[in-house]
Amino acid sequence: MSDAASAGTAVQEFLAFKLGSEEYGIDILKVQEIRGYEAVTRIANAPEFIKGVINLRGIIIPVVDMRIKFKLGEPVYDQFTVVIILNINGRVVGMVVDSVSDVTSLTEEQVKPAPDLGTAFSSEYMIGLGTIDERMLILVDIQRLMSSPEMGLSEKLAA
Repeated sequence: MSDAASAGTAVQEFLAFKLGSEEYGIDILKVQEIRGYEAVTRIANAPEFIKGVINLRGIIIPVVDMRIKFKLGEPVYDQFTVVIILNINGRVVGMVVDSVSDVTSLTEEQVKPAPDLGTAFSSEYMIGLGTIDERMLILVDIQRLMSSPEMGLSEKLAA
């Protein structure tokens, strides 16, 4: 860390989490808290990937299941399943993931541009690929993704 700091290299911290067999990373500064998965209240006519809402200390927040959103197979809710509570532009939203790994610091050199592979996960929501030795993190621009029209959260969150 001191070598990178002395070289003036920007270091960014990412919260690493798993969806299926892949590991993703989001900007730690967008994370408000991490909670165990709990039952949500379903909302009629909500898209399938919006699991419902939870009451977080008096604030009703929507909960998005990323496994359903990215078509990564049937979600399984177990003791490792967590809800990452995000604060995006002052709006709070929950994101269900399979598990959380750790907080990882990456330098600019460790972040490679993401190839557009035409996957369910559009490269426009990717910052790039973070590489740490043999480990690779798919870095997600969570603010851009959560405020995108396809998520449909911005209007609902504004209400």
